[in-house]
Formats: sequence, structure tokens, C-alpha cells
Amino acid sequence: MGETKRFGVSLSEQLLNEFDKLIESQNYSSRSEAIRDLIREALVHSEWKEGNERCVGTISLVYNHHTRELLSQLTSIQHDYTDEIISSTHIHLDAHNCLEVLAVSGPADKLKEVSNRLRSTKGVIHAKLSMSTTGEKIT
Repeated sequence: MGETKRFGVSLSEQLLNEFDKLIESQNYSSRSEAIRDLIREALVHSEWKEGNERCVGTISLVYNHHTRELLSQLTSIQHDYTDEIISSTHIHLDAHNCLEVLAVSGPADKLKEVSNRLRSTKGVIHAKLSMSTTGEKIT
């Protein structure tokens, strides 16, 4: 981590008050830490927009495992992305529904592709791709 630099930010009083309420509700110890997190979030979003940057994330799927052929279809799709899917966890939510969480790594556009294919499979109740970063560019 490099040397810390200080800079000033001009905000309206109303905006600053709202920001202070927000960071207090999220238990930040300082405005600086909250601003650092906002900048990191913007940089992660930018990495994912690029499409070819190596990114990491998770894909969460909720589905009814009684849906005909669903497990076979999900497995088939996952086998098409063995380079991107690095781990999976399967959790039984109740007698009918399951949660599957996939840890993924690879080019952002490829991770979006696998997420979209899984999400659009008949029987998937909900799917969410959560984007993150390798951390190489933001410290």
C-alpha cells in the first residue's frame, strides 16, 4: 500500500448531513473510510464493465429441486464453465427448495454469461450474480 494522500471535497451541507447519517448507520469510524469504500465500489464496477478483466464473485441460485430435469440442466451448464466455476455449495432450504452458491473467477463477460444461463433455466426461482474483485488494483 502506498503513501496516504489527503484531499478536500466540497459538498452542500444537506448532502454532507445525509452522508454522515448513512455512514453512522453503517458503523463507519470516519468519513475517509466510507469514501474509500465508495471509491473501491466504483472501481470494482468499472472492472466488471470492461468485460475482459479477471474478476471474482458468487452466483446464488434458489430453485425447487422437484422441477423436472432441472438438476440435470444446471449440472450440464456448470460443466460448460469448469474454468470459471471454482467451487459450489448446496444447501437444502426445506423439503422442496435448495440454495446453491457458486464461487466464480474469470473474465467478467464470461461470468455474466454463466450467470445468465443459470438464471434463465426453467425452475430457477431466483439467481443473483454478486460481483467482487481480485483486489490487485484496489488496496
